[in-house]
Amino acid sequence: MAINHQISSAIDQLDQQILRAFTQDARTPYAEMAKKFGVSVGTIHVRVEKMRQAGIIEGTKIRINARKLGYDVCCFIGIILKSAKDYERVIAKLQTFDEVVEAYYTTGNYSIFIKVMTKTIEELHRVLATKIQLIDEIQSTETWISMQNPILREIQP
Repeated sequence: MAINHQISSAIDQLDQQILRAFTQDARTPYAEMAKKFGVSVGTIHVRVEKMRQAGIIEGTKIRINARKLGYDVCCFIGIILKSAKDYERVIAKLQTFDEVVEAYYTTGNYSIFIKVMTKTIEELHRVLATKIQLIDEIQSTETWISMQNPILREIQP
């Protein structure tokens, strides 16, 4: 925990500007950032490499519009385990299902909270009935279907 605090406190305003530029468009050229921030291209390169080495920048990715690929059903499923010791086994099984796109170990009513994407309600039903609910270590599940995703953003540095 102290290491992360030390890393975040070592980030200055230029690093924050670089990270914001990347969160808006990961393809932003170093030259464009250098001109915008009033520094050299080399400075941008050194700063980006420093943040990669520190693990602050873990890679670059594109964001795919799931709905345009036909994934119209997004839901969240709260999972109650039969026993806390079953966590790793359940995660390993969930990992094999392509429809499970996120998983969280949580406090509160549910041990695991997952995000599932399918193309249809019928497909969601199939995933629940023939995959998730057949995992022996799961006691019960509760499902919420998302109607919209009005806020989707990265954390601001």
